[in-house]
Amino acid sequence: MKAMARMLVWLVFLTGGVWGGLSLDRILFPALYGSLWFHVAGFLIGLGLLRLVMTVSRNTGRTLAKYGREGELPRMETNRMVTEGVYHYMRHPMHLGLLLFPFAFAFLAGSPSFVLMIAPAEAILILLLIRWMEEPEAIRKFGTEYLNYMHHTPWFCFKRDCLHALFNPNNDPELPI
Repeated sequence: MKAMARMLVWLVFLTGGVWGGLSLDRILFPALYGSLWFHVAGFLIGLGLLRLVMTVSRNTGRTLAKYGREGELPRMETNRMVTEGVYHYMRHPMHLGLLLFPFAFAFLAGSPSFVLMIAPAEAILILLLIRWMEEPEAIRKFGTEYLNYMHHTPWFCFKRDCLHALFNPNNDPELPI
Protein backbone atom coordinates (compact mmCIF):
# COMPACT_ATOMS: atom_id res chain seq x y z
CA MET A 1 0.00 0.00 0.00
CA LYS A 2 2.80 2.39 0.94
CA ALA A 3 4.62 1.68 -2.33
CA MET A 4 1.45 2.41 -4.31
CA ALA A 5 0.98 5.73 -2.52
CA ARG A 6 4.57 6.70 -3.31
CA MET A 7 4.12 5.76 -6.96
CA LEU A 8 0.97 7.90 -7.07
CA VAL A 9 2.93 10.84 -5.66
CA TRP A 10 5.54 10.41 -8.42
CA LEU A 11 2.83 10.21 -11.06
CA VAL A 12 1.32 13.47 -9.78
CA PHE A 13 4.78 15.09 -9.68
CA LEU A 14 5.59 14.15 -13.24
CA THR A 15 2.25 14.65 -14.97
CA GLY A 16 1.55 17.81 -13.00
CA GLY A 17 5.02 19.09 -13.77
CA VAL A 18 4.63 18.53 -17.49
CA TRP A 19 1.14 20.02 -17.61
CA GLY A 20 2.05 22.99 -15.42
CA GLY A 21 5.37 23.54 -17.17
CA LEU A 22 3.97 23.48 -20.68
CA SER A 23 1.11 25.76 -19.64
CA LEU A 24 3.53 28.29 -18.16
CA ASP A 25 5.99 28.00 -21.04
CA ARG A 26 3.54 29.55 -23.49
CA ILE A 27 3.34 32.63 -21.29
CA LEU A 28 6.79 32.90 -19.71
CA PHE A 29 9.09 31.37 -22.33
CA PRO A 30 7.41 31.65 -25.74
CA ALA A 31 10.76 31.84 -27.58
CA LEU A 32 12.01 28.61 -25.97
CA TYR A 33 8.62 26.89 -26.21
CA GLY A 34 9.03 26.44 -29.97
CA SER A 35 12.83 26.28 -30.08
CA LEU A 36 14.16 23.09 -31.62
CA TRP A 37 17.69 23.57 -30.21
CA PHE A 38 16.30 23.92 -26.68
CA HIS A 39 14.25 20.74 -27.04
CA VAL A 40 17.15 18.74 -28.50
CA ALA A 41 19.64 19.98 -25.89
CA GLY A 42 17.10 19.48 -23.11
CA PHE A 43 16.32 15.97 -24.28
CA LEU A 44 20.02 15.03 -24.25
CA ILE A 45 20.48 16.54 -20.78
CA GLY A 46 17.35 14.72 -19.62
CA LEU A 47 18.67 11.40 -20.92
CA GLY A 48 21.94 11.93 -19.04
CA LEU A 49 20.14 12.79 -15.81
CA LEU A 50 17.78 9.85 -16.25
CA ARG A 51 20.77 7.56 -16.64
CA LEU A 52 22.20 8.87 -13.36
CA VAL A 53 18.84 8.35 -11.63
CA MET A 54 18.62 4.77 -12.90
CA THR A 55 22.22 4.04 -11.89
CA VAL A 56 21.65 5.33 -8.37
CA SER A 57 18.39 3.42 -8.12
CA ARG A 58 20.02 0.20 -9.27
CA ASN A 59 23.07 0.55 -7.01
CA THR A 60 21.15 1.52 -3.88
CA GLY A 61 18.36 -0.97 -4.58
CA ARG A 62 20.88 -3.77 -4.92
CA THR A 63 22.48 -2.78 -1.60
CA LEU A 64 19.09 -2.64 0.14
CA ALA A 65 18.05 -6.01 -1.31
CA LYS A 66 21.29 -7.63 -0.22
CA TYR A 67 21.60 -6.20 3.30
CA GLY A 68 18.16 -4.92 4.25
CA ARG A 69 16.08 -8.08 4.12
CA GLU A 70 15.94 -11.04 6.44
CA GLY A 71 13.36 -13.72 5.66
CA GLU A 72 10.53 -13.45 3.18
CA LEU A 73 9.44 -9.87 2.52
CA PRO A 74 7.53 -8.15 -0.24
CA ARG A 75 9.67 -6.45 -2.86
CA MET A 76 10.91 -2.99 -1.86
CA GLU A 77 10.51 -3.75 1.87
CA THR A 78 13.32 -3.96 4.41
CA ASN A 79 13.47 -5.21 7.97
CA ARG A 80 17.15 -4.60 8.66
CA MET A 81 18.91 -1.24 8.85
CA VAL A 82 21.50 -0.89 6.11
CA THR A 83 24.80 0.88 6.76
CA GLU A 84 26.91 -0.93 4.15
CA GLY A 85 28.13 0.47 0.84
CA VAL A 86 27.07 4.01 0.11
CA TYR A 87 24.74 3.88 3.15
CA HIS A 88 27.91 4.06 5.23
CA TYR A 89 28.36 7.65 3.97
CA MET A 90 24.79 8.92 3.70
CA ARG A 91 21.37 8.01 5.02
CA HIS A 92 19.36 8.68 1.87
CA PRO A 93 21.43 7.90 -1.24
CA MET A 94 18.40 6.68 -3.18
CA HIS A 95 16.59 9.94 -2.46
CA LEU A 96 19.61 11.88 -3.69
CA GLY A 97 19.17 10.13 -7.01
CA LEU A 98 15.42 10.69 -6.93
CA LEU A 99 15.97 14.42 -6.41
CA LEU A 100 17.33 14.43 -9.97
CA PHE A 101 14.28 12.64 -11.39
CA PRO A 102 11.97 15.69 -11.73
CA PHE A 103 14.81 17.59 -13.44
CA ALA A 104 15.44 14.69 -15.83
CA PHE A 105 11.76 14.50 -16.70
CA ALA A 106 11.55 18.29 -17.06
CA PHE A 107 14.43 18.33 -19.53
CA LEU A 108 12.96 15.38 -21.44
CA ALA A 109 9.65 17.24 -21.65
CA GLY A 110 11.49 20.30 -22.97
CA SER A 111 9.81 22.67 -20.55
CA PRO A 112 11.85 25.59 -19.20
CA SER A 113 9.15 26.35 -16.62
CA PHE A 114 9.29 22.77 -15.36
CA VAL A 115 13.13 22.92 -15.26
CA LEU A 116 13.39 26.33 -13.56
CA MET A 117 10.35 26.43 -11.26
CA ILE A 118 8.41 23.19 -10.87
CA ALA A 119 11.27 20.65 -10.62
CA PRO A 120 13.05 22.71 -7.90
CA ALA A 121 9.75 22.96 -5.99
CA GLU A 122 9.30 19.18 -6.31
CA ALA A 123 12.88 18.62 -5.10
CA ILE A 124 12.14 20.74 -2.03
CA LEU A 125 8.97 18.72 -1.46
CA ILE A 126 11.01 15.50 -1.67
CA LEU A 127 13.34 16.87 1.02
CA LEU A 128 10.36 17.72 3.20
CA LEU A 129 8.91 14.22 2.70
CA ILE A 130 12.24 12.74 3.79
CA ARG A 131 12.19 14.91 6.90
CA TRP A 132 8.54 14.40 7.81
CA MET A 133 7.92 10.83 6.63
CA GLU A 134 11.05 8.80 5.89
CA GLU A 135 13.09 9.80 8.94
CA PRO A 136 10.26 9.29 11.50
CA GLU A 137 9.39 5.95 9.84
CA ALA A 138 13.01 4.78 10.14
CA ILE A 139 13.13 5.89 13.78
CA ARG A 140 9.95 3.92 14.54
CA LYS A 141 11.30 0.90 12.69
CA PHE A 142 14.88 0.82 14.02
CA GLY A 143 14.76 2.94 17.19
CA THR A 144 18.00 3.96 18.89
CA GLU A 145 20.09 2.20 16.25
CA TYR A 146 18.76 4.66 13.66
CA LEU A 147 19.06 7.62 16.03
CA ASN A 148 22.76 6.81 16.51
CA TYR A 149 23.15 6.43 12.74
CA MET A 150 21.51 9.84 12.27
CA HIS A 151 24.07 11.49 14.53
CA HIS A 152 27.03 10.05 12.63
CA THR A 153 25.75 9.98 9.05
CA PRO A 154 24.45 12.97 7.03
CA TRP A 155 21.39 12.86 4.79
CA PHE A 156 23.58 13.24 1.73
CA CYS A 157 27.32 13.12 1.09
CA PHE A 158 29.07 14.88 -1.77
CA LYS A 159 32.61 13.66 -1.14
CA ARG A 160 34.38 12.20 -4.15
CA ASP A 161 34.53 8.61 -2.82
CA CYS A 162 30.89 8.69 -1.81
CA LEU A 163 29.70 9.98 -5.18
CA HIS A 164 31.89 7.42 -6.93
CA ALA A 165 30.19 4.66 -4.94
CA LEU A 166 26.78 6.15 -5.68
CA PHE A 167 27.15 6.63 -9.44
CA ASN A 168 29.60 3.86 -10.35
CA PRO A 169 27.68 1.41 -12.56
CA ASN A 170 29.98 -1.41 -11.40
CA ASN A 171 29.35 -0.71 -7.74
CA ASP A 172 29.42 -3.86 -5.64
CA PRO A 173 28.08 -3.41 -2.11
CA GLU A 174 30.52 -6.06 -0.84
CA LEU A 175 33.57 -4.10 -1.91
CA PRO A 176 34.88 -1.54 0.57
CA ILE A 177 34.35 2.03 -0.51
